[in-house]
Amino acid sequence: MEKKIKVIILLLVILVVAGVATHMFLTPSTVETVGSKNVTDMIDRDVEIPASVSNVVATSPPMTTVLYMIAPDKLKAVNFQWTDDELKYVPGQYQNYPVVGGWYGTQDGSYEEFIASEPDIVIESIDEGGDGDASTVKERQEKFGTIPVVAVKDTTNVETIGESITFMGEVVGAQDKAKELNDFNDRYLNIVHDKASKLSDSDKKTVYYAQGDDGLQTNPSHSTHGQLIDLVGGVNVADSLNQGNTTGGIQVSIEQVISWNPDVIITNDPEFYASVYDNPNWAKLDAVKNKEVYLSPQSPFKWFDRPVGANMIIGVPWTAKVIYPDDYKDINMVDATKEFYSNFYHFDLSDDEAKQILIDSGLKESNL
Repeated sequence: MEKKIKVIILLLVILVVAGVATHMFLTPSTVETVGSKNVTDMIDRDVEIPASVSNVVATSPPMTTVLYMIAPDKLKAVNFQWTDDELKYVPGQYQNYPVVGGWYGTQDGSYEEFIASEPDIVIESIDEGGDGDASTVKERQEKFGTIPVVAVKDTTNVETIGESITFMGEVVGAQDKAKELNDFNDRYLNIVHDKASKLSDSDKKTVYYAQGDDGLQTNPSHSTHGQLIDLVGGVNVADSLNQGNTTGGIQVSIEQVISWNPDVIITNDPEFYASVYDNPNWAKLDAVKNKEVYLSPQSPFKWFDRPVGANMIIGVPWTAKVIYPDDYKDINMVDATKEFYSNFYHFDLSDDEAKQILIDSGLKESNL
């Protein structure tokens, strides 16, 4: 009899515990928060986001580029359409992202199309500080309604991009891949910082950044678009035109370029690159005479700029090899290119494919 009473008591205890546990997990207040978490974004806003982010879009190309690199399966839309050439090294499953525009140079974002992509969160790019940034984020949040908007610091400077990459990795659950990208960047930043610091003024080469199909737009030093020249210790010949951290190109004349007579020319325009060696107007330049004109690789993102952002990380060693090939013989650009494309562009290159990308950019095979 006593044994039966103990069993009954034990059963009653089990039922009570089970009932309490069921109540705890099913109360409305807990159900509402079990799938979310709070984050503090990069302008110190407290934002409630899903505990596990599966779908994300960004309002500008630099942010979208980072997302593609660290979490391509969570990226649900892009800001502009890739060209056929840019798609050459994009895996098939990522070639048909919806295009929703954005708010950057073109200001062609569509709130309706962003919302139609059904994002869990929206990443909004901000400059460093300023009330205008906060007001822009507030406006975005009002337009997106219940979809959380997370503000992330500007990612256009390759030397300071690491904090934003780390933060975005934490937000979308891609911490390991974000660290891997930062480690790759730091590796080559450390190399070029060391070597650039040891260049004497007499050793520094002059560089012209040619934009547009005629090559007659440029950016001076301290511009985000010409930052890789400064980084590796090149002398930007257009520095006398410095207008601050301008995003637009500055128009120049061929006579002005001839007077500068740069040692090296870098461009991101395939039309200009295809014609420069046959153009008599450019034939007087030492860079043209010496075959020192280089085209930024284009696919799936340009290595030198446009957009400015994480895509320029692979442009750091490339620019170093372009301007100072003798100083960077220890960098194997074939290996670096294969590593970067495999890990962050999700595309495995053969040795020959990597070599062809580099040779097509103007690098000599002996300098790879």
